[in-house]
Amino acid sequence: MGGDEPVSALGELTYAVAGLGRSGLACLQVLADMGARCIGVDGSEDALERARTAEASCDLVRASSLEQVRAAYDGADVVIVSPGIAPSQPLHAAALSAKAHVWSEVELAWRYQQQSAHPQRPWLAITGTNGKTTTVAMTAAILEAAGWHTPAVGNVGDPIITAVAEDNADALAVELSSFQLASTHSLRPHAAVCLNVAEDHLDWHGSVEDYVAAKARVYRGTRLACVYNRDEPRTIDMVADADVSEGARAIGFTRGIPGLSEIGVVEDVVCDRAYIANRRTHARELATFADLAHLGGEVPAATTLSDALAAAALACSLDIPADAVARGLRAFSPASHRRAVVSHATGVTWIDDSKATNAHAALASLSGCPPRSVVWIAGGDAKGQDFADLVAQVAPSLRGVVLIGVDRTPLREALARHGGGVPVMELEDHPEIMTSAVNEAVALSLPGDQVILAPACASWDQFANYRARGEAFAAAVRGLEQS
Repeated sequence: MGGDEPVSALGELTYAVAGLGRSGLACLQVLADMGARCIGVDGSEDALERARTAEASCDLVRASSLEQVRAAYDGADVVIVSPGIAPSQPLHAAALSAKAHVWSEVELAWRYQQQSAHPQRPWLAITGTNGKTTTVAMTAAILEAAGWHTPAVGNVGDPIITAVAEDNADALAVELSSFQLASTHSLRPHAAVCLNVAEDHLDWHGSVEDYVAAKARVYRGTRLACVYNRDEPRTIDMVADADVSEGARAIGFTRGIPGLSEIGVVEDVVCDRAYIANRRTHARELATFADLAHLGGEVPAATTLSDALAAAALACSLDIPADAVARGLRAFSPASHRRAVVSHATGVTWIDDSKATNAHAALASLSGCPPRSVVWIAGGDAKGQDFADLVAQVAPSLRGVVLIGVDRTPLREALARHGGGVPVMELEDHPEIMTSAVNEAVALSLPGDQVILAPACASWDQFANYRARGEAFAAAVRGLEQS
């Protein structure tokens, strides 16, 4: 079943919460606090033990087979499914075939707010294949600079339901994955954006079409501003097809000169032609490249600039002062391993973008860099990707490449065909692989260059996760400072 159908007051329903990770536990706590009947369901005894430790006031059931899960869901009006559980897994498949409503934590949080003392609290909803976390954090920083208490929630920060239940925010900057959006039905954000779309998570969604459709749900019911990326045609189509609230506007952002109802760039100035009365003939200054200089140089990387433009477009929908955009961007600090400047050792800017785990993210990280100015550290678990387009587009910016990872063949072959003869150093795996990669990058670089860890691959072949990979890179770079 879906979730648009009218339901009783939340406290009168019976819930099954499937998947007892961070958001699942938060749902159990809030449901118990409102006096609702609820049961926590997970196939892992470790997860159930964490729930017991958290003293969640509800029944807990271990269920892994389809039959066990169906029995656990029996009698539930609503099944709240963790975003990490794919539709093919029993905890999700049983919910889809049950008579209950299937909700995400996002859906519960939105409905909870509608029955709270502050139903009109604005949500600024952000999705996209890449850049979500940075854009959410930038949006929150801009609004905080304007005096709005705006937690960054969702895939980043606290669970959304926790922030809504605490009831002390002026607005919420909400990061939404395609998994969450697939089971979110009644959300009506104040403003929403899909930053970009590239093929990803097809094992969860089943097809590109279903993945894109899930992303497009972010615009459904938007009340004021449907923010789209003018440089990403799919996002334009999403807005054109969206069923939005009456009076909602389409607001574009672009790294080029802004058109009418857009936020863009003129020389080094971020300009608004969307939220001012005389936008047909004028623009107002929101920020300059200098406000982003702490994120990696005088000219911001394409991905950094796009995220900042999207954040400005969302924040300005709340009628904040123009100078709050600049102040917020200056105050913004990137999350770890998301194009974070690690050091300026050896006269080079060292940038950790270990979170760039696919070709689309790596392209965003490397785009817009001056010719022959980047030493690129790349490689890992290639996940079957084709890197030809990525290499062809970034080759003019490359001074050299350091390849790591157990399966280096796809990147090696793409560089041989499309790299324009750029020098490539290929490293065999060993325990100090990142130290070797950093040393090779020193040898390839010149003063003023950037060395960018943007692997375009998953980390699992050599590291526990992308965080461990980024931390190894940062530690190796700090070793240069001490030598």
